[in-house]
Amino acid sequence: MIRYDFEQKPEGGLSRITKPDSDCCLIVTGGDLAPAFAADFIRSRSYGRIIAADAGLRFLAQARILPDQIVGDFDTLEPEIFERFGRDDRIQRDIHKPEKDETDTELALMDALNAGFYRMDVLGALGGRIDHEMANIQLLYEYWKKGAFISLIDPQNRISMAWSGRLFRKDDQFGKYISFLPLTTKVSGITLRGFKYPLKKRDVEMGRSLLISNEIAEDTAEITYDGGEMIVIESCDKSFIRR
Repeated sequence: MIRYDFEQKPEGGLSRITKPDSDCCLIVTGGDLAPAFAADFIRSRSYGRIIAADAGLRFLAQARILPDQIVGDFDTLEPEIFERFGRDDRIQRDIHKPEKDETDTELALMDALNAGFYRMDVLGALGGRIDHEMANIQLLYEYWKKGAFISLIDPQNRISMAWSGRLFRKDDQFGKYISFLPLTTKVSGITLRGFKYPLKKRDVEMGRSLLISNEIAEDTAEITYDGGEMIVIESCDKSFIRR
């Protein structure tokens, strides 16, 4: 993986770290963002575009990272930060009034998709206001239908859409545990292979905890099912948080 030295501050004191050969977009939004974890996470990855949504710009300003675009109503951001980035001609701006139909995070997802990115990592989408957190999780499905694969990431969790036939590699798992939660009333015919707790052709209704806290037991694990939609949550206990 490419690593970036944030101590080098070209371009007016800000580091532009995007790489045009990457097909993944990073979105930093204004939820509960652990700065040390976020900085380390970004250092270890390559992104073709970085979008700051509303108060997510605060972290980028502190980390001295130049975003490619800012989006939102910026009602939770300090005016001096908005003024500094809002007048920078190197940054695209998508400014909205607070009275709007979409959250700032969804606006950022829309902009990423319009820019041609179908893989997106989102930092700051979890924690903070639970209404925003739950809406962000539901957005995974909405943009999955549009062809986008989105990961919501914080120090303890990586949340994304599952699909029948999806493979999970032990050497790429985010944390010790892996859980599946239905997004539809029922998910039918679930089979788990390569997990500590296997399953065969089991129906699971929304609200059941059967698929919580599994573990990858082999080099590769697979989930298949016949109908319905699910999310997958890869997680670790708080004592193992990488900060």
